[in-house]
Amino acid sequence: MTCTSTLFEPEFQRLLCEIFEDKIVFNRVLGLRIDALEADHVLAHIAMKPELIGHYTHQRLHGGVISATLDAMGGLAAMAAIGARHMDEPVNARLARFGKLGTIDLRIDYLRPATGATFSARAEVLRLGSRVASTRMEFFDQDGKLLSVGAGAYIVS
Repeated sequence: MTCTSTLFEPEFQRLLCEIFEDKIVFNRVLGLRIDALEADHVLAHIAMKPELIGHYTHQRLHGGVISATLDAMGGLAAMAAIGARHMDEPVNARLARFGKLGTIDLRIDYLRPATGATFSARAEVLRLGSRVASTRMEFFDQDGKLLSVGAGAYIVS
């Protein structure tokens, strides 16, 4: 799958996906890949691999992987919302705004064990203020069953 967007110009989309998937090394370790990048939501997926297993007997995904994925997705949703808010700026100016982004609060609720071959995540910005973005995130198994939810706050200035 590839990183797609109906809103952003190809250069912005390509560079944001490159930053998120490759330059943020931990996202690369997780194998986090963006599927959709929109102003109001973002979608991504990860594939199960032995390095991500938390419970070896049941072959469950580690809770830290879920938490890290949802945190990353909340940050990506904030980036997309910021990028959409400042469409009048050049691509590099919008990308430079992400240097200030950081998690300031994160809550994850684990609803079901995470087993399977692939997982998907969705995030949306509930409110983008001048200093803080509030997000909601969801984590699903390959059949679309909701496994975990999250809420995050990110400093954006």
